Amino acid sequence: MNMKFAMEAETLVRLGQRSATESEDLGTLVRSLVEAAEPLQGVFNGPARARFDNFKQNTDAIANGLNGALAGIVGAISGQNIAFNTAGEDGAAAHDAGQSSADFSSEATLARISGQSSA
Repeated sequence: MNMKFAMEAETLVRLGQRSATESEDLGTLVRSLVEAAEPLQGVFNGPARARFDNFKQNTDAIANGLNGALAGIVGAISGQNIAFNTAGEDGAAAHDAGQSSADFSSEATLARISGQSSA
């Protein structure tokens, strides 16, 4: 099975930027969830109340943990971008080096082509 992978040069940069923005938004959303649930606080009793209170007390830690996880993903995306760019540059340099050492004179090229066609 042949698989072709094509990606624009700026795809990982844009993905990293969007992920960084969404990381910041995620922490805000967790804090907003706690604020939105405030009216329900008096409704919970027993274990449900304890879980709610625990979540509320740990809101910052939860938000920071999620933000940290997404920051790690953003770092990984940045590393992938560097790897793709480096591989592209290395591939172009190898191609240039191979091309510069190739003999494209008509006589040598015709000899290679005619030698291949009789094989």
